[in-house]
Amino acid sequence: MVQTQMSNVTFHLSETVAVEIKSLNGVLVPLGKNEFPVFDDKNSFNLRISTAEIAIDSSNLANILNSYVFAGPHSPLTGLSIIVEKGHLKVKGKLHDKGDIPFETEGILIPTPDGKLRLHSEKIKAMHVPVKGLMDLFGIDLGGLIKEGKVPGVQAQEDDLILDLEQILPPPHIEGKVVSVQIEGDKIIQIFGGSDANPVKNIRAGNYMAYKNNRLRFGKLVMNDADLILIDMNPNDPLDFFLDHYKEQLSAG
Repeated sequence: MVQTQMSNVTFHLSETVAVEIKSLNGVLVPLGKNEFPVFDDKNSFNLRISTAEIAIDSSNLANILNSYVFAGPHSPLTGLSIIVEKGHLKVKGKLHDKGDIPFETEGILIPTPDGKLRLHSEKIKAMHVPVKGLMDLFGIDLGGLIKEGKVPGVQAQEDDLILDLEQILPPPHIEGKVVSVQIEGDKIIQIFGGSDANPVKNIRAGNYMAYKNNRLRFGKLVMNDADLILIDMNPNDPLDFFLDHYKEQLSAG
């Protein structure tokens, strides 16, 4: 496994989804028949986090739900939007299979004991009329899909939704345990850690991504005993990184 450390990085997971990595320590874990991570194949490895502070704003979270989680042609939910107000998440959208009836929910995000995210709904409305609970709103269609595991990374517990970041985020998928959630402005800040997570010193100052030890492949090059650091030339804003376009960034120095 390749060790990795990141500091102050805007990490693009797709053309429409990006997260802000304030700090991260972890390893790249090869998947399937891959003996080592391959930068050209985002499905060749997972990012296993030991400690991290990662923020995502409300618009990027909405993009994840619209373009990834509920992106299927027969998805019962469409047009989702999210705003953060006074520490609460307000989710609006349409129930596609019920004639595009508008709905909205308001609730809080809290970590579950096993490190996932629980969206606890406190207020639920459909066509501006209060609804008893989340499953009453979604009905058999979405409730059945969730219970059958057909909505990636989403589980239902009573009137709460459990979000598994490993599944709801596009690849490279992350593995890690969320231990706390904080709200700052419209950003949802997730703190990753665990009982076996040891503090790690930054290897340098500034904005960077570092990959060390074992083998790592990018393009036609296989780096044995990897020692690769991408450094931001402009320290005034985060290092902007998109794995789909990493070759352009490497060639630019």
